[in-house]
Amino acid sequence: ADRLAPASTLGAVQRVWAQAVGEAFAPHARPTAEAGGTLTVTCSSAVWAQELDLLAPTVVARLDELLGPGRIRSLRCQSVPARSWSRMAE
Repeated sequence: ADRLAPASTLGAVQRVWAQAVGEAFAPHARPTAEAGGTLTVTCSSAVWAQELDLLAPTVVARLDELLGPGRIRSLRCQSVPARSWSRMAE
């Protein structure tokens, strides 16, 4: 599977994400984009996005340990809109 994964920073982060954030966060937050060292993480709710934002320095340091220094410099945490809200907009 590692041979088939994209050879990008985002792909590398996705492979080690559960190790970097731990079992509590991994099911609720997913790395979805990377540009210029900023990792966008999409969370299942605003609460998870806020919690991850508070832990961003720790997560970035852990990603440095796992991937090598400087690949990720910051996190941009966002949440997905609630399903009921997205249906109301239709």
